[in-house]
Amino acid sequence: MNDDETGDVMEDRRWRRGGWVAQVLKNEDDDGWAVSMTRVGDEEPALVGPWTMGRDKKNPKPLDAAAFGVLVKTVTEVLRRHEHAAQARLHRALTYLRDDGLRVRAELDITPDEMDATALLRCTNDLTGEELGRGSVSPAMRLSATSVDAFLRGR
Repeated sequence: MNDDETGDVMEDRRWRRGGWVAQVLKNEDDDGWAVSMTRVGDEEPALVGPWTMGRDKKNPKPLDAAAFGVLVKTVTEVLRRHEHAAQARLHRALTYLRDDGLRVRAELDITPDEMDATALLRCTNDLTGEELGRGSVSPAMRLSATSVDAFLRGR
């Protein structure tokens, strides 16, 4: 096995190409096999899943170009979804119509920090873009028409 971090490896149970390493491993919990996908340079795999048995029903099916391509596509999609979900937790937006007919756009941006997360709420007139209010709020704030109206009344 070639341990050069930049070289491609194409073995039955280990492939490295394009910044990814696929490794077929014995599943210690049962008689099956698993495959892990790890980005080159990362310590932990980004994806671990079951792997197909070979024809002898004892050994794993060997990795090949097609399987590796599917694994790269899968792990890339999983990471993209995780990044999208993380972004959605850190940026929330709400547009609503107040009783007085004003369309309010509220955007809550959270800056994560293990010790002291912060959040900024910015409210604008959705039609003109005029800022109605901006200020620090709790990162745990539930973004709703009621909470935004209370924030704007308190300004």
